[in-house]
Amino acid sequence: MTRRLHLNAFLMNTGHHEGSWRLPESDPYAHVSLAHYVKLARTAERGTFDSLFLADGPQLWSNLAQRPAGALEPLTLLTALATATEHIGLIATASTSYNSPYNLARKFASLDVISGGRAGWNIVTTAGAQAARNFGLDAEPAHAERYARAAEFLDVALKLWDSWEDDAILADKAAGVWGDDARIHPPRHKGTYFSVEGALNVPRTPQGYPLLVQAGSSADGKAFAARYAEAVFTAQQTLADAQSFYADIKSLTRRAGRDPEHLKVLPGIVPVLGSTEAEARAAEQVLEDHIVHTHGVRRLADLLRLEPGTLDLDGPLPDDLPPESAIEGAKSRYTLVVELARRESLTVRQLIGRLGGGRGHLTFTGTPEQVADQIESWFTRGAADGFNIMPPVLPSGLEAFVDHVVPILRERGLLRTAYGPRQTLRERYGLPRPRNQYVTDATDRDPAPAGAPAALTRI
Repeated sequence: MTRRLHLNAFLMNTGHHEGSWRLPESDPYAHVSLAHYVKLARTAERGTFDSLFLADGPQLWSNLAQRPAGALEPLTLLTALATATEHIGLIATASTSYNSPYNLARKFASLDVISGGRAGWNIVTTAGAQAARNFGLDAEPAHAERYARAAEFLDVALKLWDSWEDDAILADKAAGVWGDDARIHPPRHKGTYFSVEGALNVPRTPQGYPLLVQAGSSADGKAFAARYAEAVFTAQQTLADAQSFYADIKSLTRRAGRDPEHLKVLPGIVPVLGSTEAEARAAEQVLEDHIVHTHGVRRLADLLRLEPGTLDLDGPLPDDLPPESAIEGAKSRYTLVVELARRESLTVRQLIGRLGGGRGHLTFTGTPEQVADQIESWFTRGAADGFNIMPPVLPSGLEAFVDHVVPILRERGLLRTAYGPRQTLRERYGLPRPRNQYVTDATDRDPAPAGAPAALTRI
């Protein structure tokens, strides 16, 4: 079977470049416009992307001067997008640190039913004292504790999604029996962080449970991904680093007793496109000219745990930066940024320019053919199963990618030309529908085939 490229559209208000909102074409209010996101979702669907993704966090990001701040709650927004699209997967970010398993499992189950099996969950543990203080804590929990809580959270969520067997709904009008209580399995979970007694109040969904996505690249993050994740979003700057990460996470998945093919690795790429290389470089320069460096210094200093005044715009990073072991949040991103600056001998000004487009993700500037070459090279050389496409400007950057790069990928046989029969998000990623953990009699209680059980297809 031909190996196919997986594409996910990472949608972020006016685009991933921090100066994108200042362009004449941009709508500074796009971050709260349903029409804006409907247009983006339909554009990605026109490009036969596997999925789209919304980032999120339980705090107000950055400062209001820098770029559009605040965002619509992603599960609510994706429920609206489910009614405006037919095929594309819908992945929402939600924190295990600042949610409860029952409520979040219910929300994702509801999205999966409403969308016909297209829901995905980007699982985050949420770093930062600001978020912690929004939930009554004086400081963020330690890195290891956040991942321990996340593991128990996932275990509880899986029990909840499996708490209904696929055939629990009988709908026997003649007998007056709607459902079979013997096919309901309350978790009765009592653990370190959670105590959850009852079954979910949403039936088992078309996918069984949503596609599970993870984005941490620290040691704890990779161990968590190897145990649970079915797709991994990662930031890698070089082919060698991407190949190393790919081999490592696949090996960890195998050692965790899972099929490495059931975990898809999707590095982020910010494509800055032009019909010629010179045109692409000019577009990149326009974006860089719209960076306000005082904002960039503040953001970089926050990542590096420094005071902004210690950074010299036209000098290198300080020599005496704290080690990664001293960083409690965003460990892997901290290391990536420091290594990028050291490897390429960048000044703080140059580093801010490099981070302005993708916050550490690979920014690639060139023609559609050059962008397609880069994607194909990583895909065929053991560095990626697909890509997290992060347009620097929205909607124009996504439209340019769909109109000019997607046709090249299709011509090369890397990307589907059409969606074909209706599929769940799991099926689109080549993943099996998970078996219900409570069903042991394969003859009597075999799960429904991939797709929605009969009772749910009528909802």
